[in-house]
Amino acid sequence: MTKTAFLFAGQGAQYLGMGRDLYDHYPIVKETIDRASQVLGYDLRHLIDTEEEKLNQTRYTQPAILATSVAIYRLLQEKGYQPDMVAGLSLGEYSALVASGALDFEDAVALVAKRGAYMEEAAPAGSGKMVAVLNTPVEVIEEACQKASELGVVTPANYNTPAQIVIGGEVTAVDRAVELLQEAGAKRLIPLKVSGPFHTALLEPASQKLAAVSYTHLTLPTSDLV
Repeated sequence: MTKTAFLFAGQGAQYLGMGRDLYDHYPIVKETIDRASQVLGYDLRHLIDTEEEKLNQTRYTQPAILATSVAIYRLLQEKGYQPDMVAGLSLGEYSALVASGALDFEDAVALVAKRGAYMEEAAPAGSGKMVAVLNTPVEVIEEACQKASELGVVTPANYNTPAQIVIGGEVTAVDRAVELLQEAGAKRLIPLKVSGPFHTALLEPASQKLAAVSYTHLTLPTSDLV
């Protein structure tokens, strides 16, 4: 029997104007984005449509992606699509929690706004970066990171597939790891459109702060930060 799964995107999936066409044509999408704006205290639709610099800042990126993801999920439900299971990559875990009924949408919007702010504080924009390394043996990637770590924090951050591993850390160290990987024969290295070195030890302070945010009905997924 065929099963249907919905996988929700994480940070880096954002783009200027995302979801505008759906917002204009489907009331459920508009209601969802507008409700997020009320929770956040600013016009999320306007930010997504016109403020690209803010949209790429973690504290704004996260609620923007979550609200857009949930809006699309609710539209699919209206159209009769119902998943058998849901999952999310990093930030997408919160969208999946909303879709599963484990977390209220309003609570999720407030939480990811805090999450984004804590992450920015732990690793201000420009202090770190992430690069996807494709079609390179894992041992080569790990060795490059180990050598480059003499210059600062750099580690494999996401083992996404055997053919795609993301490294992250401080800018100088990541750049050195990229150089070493190129020398080792890596052909495809793609800088990610994120504003910080997520899923690295640099985010530990953010993880601790988020863990202190208490919602009695939910155990928060803080471990995905580091």
